[in-house]
Amino acid sequence: MKDVFKSLKWVAFWMALAVLSGLAVWYFMGSQKALEFYGGYLIEMSLSMDNLFVFISIFMSYGIKEHAQHRVLSYGIAGAIVLRFIFIFFGVKIVTMFEWILYIFGAILIINGIKMFKEEEEKDPHESRIIRAVAKVLPMTESFEGEKFLVKRNGKRLFTPLFAVLCLIEFSDILFAIDSVPAVFSVSTDLLIVYSSNIFAILGLRQLYFVLEHLQERFAYVKYGVAIILMFTGVKLAGLIVGLHISIPISIGVIIGVLVISIILSMILSKKRAS
Repeated sequence: MKDVFKSLKWVAFWMALAVLSGLAVWYFMGSQKALEFYGGYLIEMSLSMDNLFVFISIFMSYGIKEHAQHRVLSYGIAGAIVLRFIFIFFGVKIVTMFEWILYIFGAILIINGIKMFKEEEEKDPHESRIIRAVAKVLPMTESFEGEKFLVKRNGKRLFTPLFAVLCLIEFSDILFAIDSVPAVFSVSTDLLIVYSSNIFAILGLRQLYFVLEHLQERFAYVKYGVAIILMFTGVKLAGLIVGLHISIPISIGVIIGVLVISIILSMILSKKRAS
């Protein structure tokens, strides 16, 4: 539990930094932009929960040691920061040029939210096409080499399976961004606000991962809260076509409320299930 409390402290640190950044946005850009920042941050953080459970299943499936997990997540977050900028930059450009695309984003979010309520068979990461593709394209060792992504054998540089796992983590984040970035567009289409709120949420993911890793059974039902948040943001976007406008303060309240209720219900139900 000592590691959990340590990770919780870092999660609290990144959250506090996000709050201070929001206050800075308030001071320099006004209250509306600050609310957009906080709304985008909360959406990204809440939707990140489901993605972290995917990371846990990948690491457990391959038996990745904790130190190696730290290394993969560090590189994964660095890659996500770059990829998110590209994704958000072109997303904002498209939305600016074709505003009706927001309605399509809304429909996609609603559909994906509904899908999350269905119990799906857990996919084996070993069967991932990404892993197979990397193994075919790059010269690779047969076994893991500690925390190394690259080793030298007989004068040749070989990638390790850990590098393939890193590629799988990055690909998972790209798929996750397909949901999370359009969801943030429901509160703002300002490039600076969308990107900064995304980045502050991503920076706290590494520590949040290690909290959820130790407490995943207690948060087993959070994914249903994430599904509701996805559908809510989808309705918020799709509703614009009929003139339905949900204010940012209400959106923030709904997101916080759903997330808190899903966490509390998860803890109650997990205790009952354990007893």
